[in-house]
Amino acid sequence: MPEEMIANTAQRDYWNTVAGPRWVGLEGFVERRVAAVNDLLLQHSGVKPGERVLEIGCGTGAFTVPLAQAVGDRGAVVGADISTAMLAGAHKRLAEIGLSNVSLIEADAQTHKFEPSHFDLITSRFGVMFFADPTAAFANLFHAARPGGRLCFACWGALKENEHWLVPYRVALRHLGPPEAKPPRAPGPMAFAEPDYVREFLGKAGFSAVAVNREHPGIIASNPREEAEHACIMGPSGRLIDEKRPDDATRQTIQREIEEAFAALAQRGETTLPSTVLLVTARRPA
Repeated sequence: MPEEMIANTAQRDYWNTVAGPRWVGLEGFVERRVAAVNDLLLQHSGVKPGERVLEIGCGTGAFTVPLAQAVGDRGAVVGADISTAMLAGAHKRLAEIGLSNVSLIEADAQTHKFEPSHFDLITSRFGVMFFADPTAAFANLFHAARPGGRLCFACWGALKENEHWLVPYRVALRHLGPPEAKPPRAPGPMAFAEPDYVREFLGKAGFSAVAVNREHPGIIASNPREEAEHACIMGPSGRLIDEKRPDDATRQTIQREIEEAFAALAQRGETTLPSTVLLVTARRPA
């Protein structure tokens, strides 16, 4: 099996057995804290009534809903995700709201054969940074866009520019030491943090008019205990804890100190934390 396919299989396994079930178990925690990114994506994508939209990494459907509302009854949204658990959450969300212009598919966007030259817009909110081969993945998506069709996605900036992750990561790092060395730009939340790298692989995939806009939406902090609990299972701190597998006493110490760190921020009135998100736009040439 080619190396990139092995990496894709690893991502499928991770999102089906670890990250996906955890995300669903958080009952909307992540979606609430990044709600401002939905508005930024809608603004940069220029989505219009009647358009056909492909959403990559739709997760539990938090951005799928405003997309479907934006295209209206004359439009259609296809939501694709690699995680069965997260798609189940999306099905539930869409059923509760009663949207009928959305279809959901379980698919690896790097290799899935989407309908060719079909979509007016291909978009994603934090769902495209996990490809084993970004050039191959976006070349595949390129063929799904209609000539003149648009690409618009949000991805995270560097760890040092995202306080909601940096606060708990510093605590975990102090107790556990640095993570094992990984290949540069390995699949993960911050794999696309370098704008020049994003421009490079999108150009190789065939896209033109590539633009990378740095945005700084406020990340809404929850109560300190909830932040600490979730930081131990999600994000860079959660990944470090998963890798190092500390004993229960160390894990409890890390969680307590993360809670204390967020409590100190709350006492200073810092309930919205600074972040850096890259809003990337491009086109398939007409």
